[in-house]
Amino acid sequence: MLSAQEQLKGVVLETSSGKEMPLPGANVYWLSSSVGAITNEDGTFTLPYKFSYNKLVVSYVGFKSDTITISENKYIRHILQASDELDAVEITSRKQATRKSYLQAANTFTVTSAELLKAACCNLAESFETNPSIDVNFADAISGSKQIKMLGLNSPYILIATENIPAIRGASQAYGLSFIPGTWVESIQITKGTGSVVNGFESIAGQINAEMVKPTTDDKLFVNLYGASSERLELNTHINTKVSDKWSTGLYVHGNTHQEKHDVNDDGFLDMPMYNQINVMNRWQYTNPEKGVVSFINLRYLNDEKQAGQVDFDPQRDKGTTNYWGSEIDTERFEITTKLGYVNPEIPYQSLGFQTAFSHHQQDSYFGLNQYDIKHNSFYSNLVYNSIISDSRHKIKTGVSFTYDHYNELVNNHNNALLNNTTYKRTENSVGGFFEYAFDNLDKLSLTAGMRVDQHNKLGFFVTPRLHVRYTPWEKSALRASIGRGKRSANIFAENQNIFSSSRQINILNSEGKIYGLDPEIAWNYGISYLQGFNLFDRKADVTFDFYRTDFQNQVVVDWENPYEVNFYNLEGDSYANSFQFEFNYNAFEHFDVRMAYKYYDIQTDYISGKLEKPLVPKHRLFANASYETEIKNNGQWKFDATYNWLSGQRFPSTDLSALQFQLADETPTVGTLNLQVTKVFSPKFEVYLGGENVTNVRQDNPVVSADNPFGSNFDSNFVYGPIYGSMYYAGLRFRIK
Repeated sequence: MLSAQEQLKGVVLETSSGKEMPLPGANVYWLSSSVGAITNEDGTFTLPYKFSYNKLVVSYVGFKSDTITISENKYIRHILQASDELDAVEITSRKQATRKSYLQAANTFTVTSAELLKAACCNLAESFETNPSIDVNFADAISGSKQIKMLGLNSPYILIATENIPAIRGASQAYGLSFIPGTWVESIQITKGTGSVVNGFESIAGQINAEMVKPTTDDKLFVNLYGASSERLELNTHINTKVSDKWSTGLYVHGNTHQEKHDVNDDGFLDMPMYNQINVMNRWQYTNPEKGVVSFINLRYLNDEKQAGQVDFDPQRDKGTTNYWGSEIDTERFEITTKLGYVNPEIPYQSLGFQTAFSHHQQDSYFGLNQYDIKHNSFYSNLVYNSIISDSRHKIKTGVSFTYDHYNELVNNHNNALLNNTTYKRTENSVGGFFEYAFDNLDKLSLTAGMRVDQHNKLGFFVTPRLHVRYTPWEKSALRASIGRGKRSANIFAENQNIFSSSRQINILNSEGKIYGLDPEIAWNYGISYLQGFNLFDRKADVTFDFYRTDFQNQVVVDWENPYEVNFYNLEGDSYANSFQFEFNYNAFEHFDVRMAYKYYDIQTDYISGKLEKPLVPKHRLFANASYETEIKNNGQWKFDATYNWLSGQRFPSTDLSALQFQLADETPTVGTLNLQVTKVFSPKFEVYLGGENVTNVRQDNPVVSADNPFGSNFDSNFVYGPIYGSMYYAGLRFRIK
């Protein structure tokens, strides 16, 4: 190890709108050496120092590179200036709303706030409409909830975190994405393939981490008011205050409501539920740079109420009867999270981070005559130590984590006497340790190799290995490969609540496993990706090819192939998901960017009835996004965004056993949707936006099977492949005081 006197630390900044801001991802290295570092999210860096190192190079695309003469070891505070000599291509690259790295070992890209504003993303589930790597679709035709997929796999196979604390899991899987308001999100980091062992063992298809806005960098006052033609109303208010030199606090209030009944297709069912949500977060931030301490404390309360079902359903009159089919989903959630980060002022390459999160989640719900209630208490803690070996090219992370989850579920499936007011209670806890080594020579090669071991009271003792490698064969290129293992317990009811919005009998066919009689899910994920940047007609462009395969050693199969049943059982045979994606980004002319993508899925599972493609997953998807911004004049500008999605036909689950009038085709029609948004920025303080979703008015006919007899044996709301309601237009305003 090097001594404390042999380390140089500092921060790299940029000037934006007259305000100094951290510049993450900047290169800092000693001239004529291979020793360097990349600035962190807060712009800081540390790297080895010795007397012979006297020229420090600081560079970032779109900025003038600087070479600083270092005569003594003292803290460096340097502001990079935007380059006037670089051509428009490079300047535009700095403004890209989605940032891709040529240097990271993992296939990770960052969705910035600029990308999030391309659509009125009112919650996290709606934040991926302009991203080709994430698929967004309705879970069913009743609840109005949206689910996301990555690499063709549903969100339970994705580790979804807020500030690297697992957040959407357990009881919150079905609706939790709608519980995180979009304005609370500062940026989103998306990693394809298995994530880091630091964050746990559950990630299989990828990792999504949402960084939240912070009291010290967010606006003092921010107001976002949104209204839609469906009579959906939302209000977001942020109030941030500096309490002292070291303490700052923020109050974030979100409310949304929709109380209008819509039945455009005249099937007697609401096209979208009626709901109310109140979501409040109080965030405290402590910063003490002299002692190297940064800390966050978050307190959050949520109350969410939904009513869905037939138009004439009145819960006061019809709940628990067969008068009209209706559903209510009432959720109350409280959580407290803490983060403590410490950087040793004497040994700056050493840092310690400690995270804790406690949540209480209670959902009371019914779907016609079916009932599902869940109470979930969860505790999570993670201690992470960071250091280097020899120099900053060799970094290590190690630590321990602890998780505790207690579930209490009440399940009533009126078509199965075995699930008549059945209570499932279980406690899961695990203790794990991890070690991760990262090598980065800032030139040709970087890799991250991690291993963790866990002792779980239900899953036993197991090892989780993961590896990410990046190689640069030539300029502006990144060839990546990854391999990793994931393991998880399937919360079959919480993750598949759409099963209750049907007349199907729910069956669990295994009884020997420790969780609902089922064994844990285990899968390996393999991936390869290639990113190449180049100039096309003197404008910047890049292409990405990636292929990922997920192989399940065991999977809890959700079998919809009998129209009168949904069956859960352990995999016997093969189950795999192949995902191929091609993406092209091009700055066609100044301030105009185009993104196009093609995606192919091959997802197959051995069901009881044989090997079949996964239902309701399109094999082919085309995506296109175009955005244009005018020049800023008198502090104002216009912004235009358009997003098009086309989905190929999707396999319907078998309906061969249904009566003839309820049998569906083998495959769905193709679907194409277009979203548009125009934003007028009047000043840095005020802007308005106007947009439309599904402006071509595409709508699935008869999404509810047997809608005229919802208590009959053929009723089902799970054959959803496209938009349930037609065009929806919205308008809103944003006001901020910096």
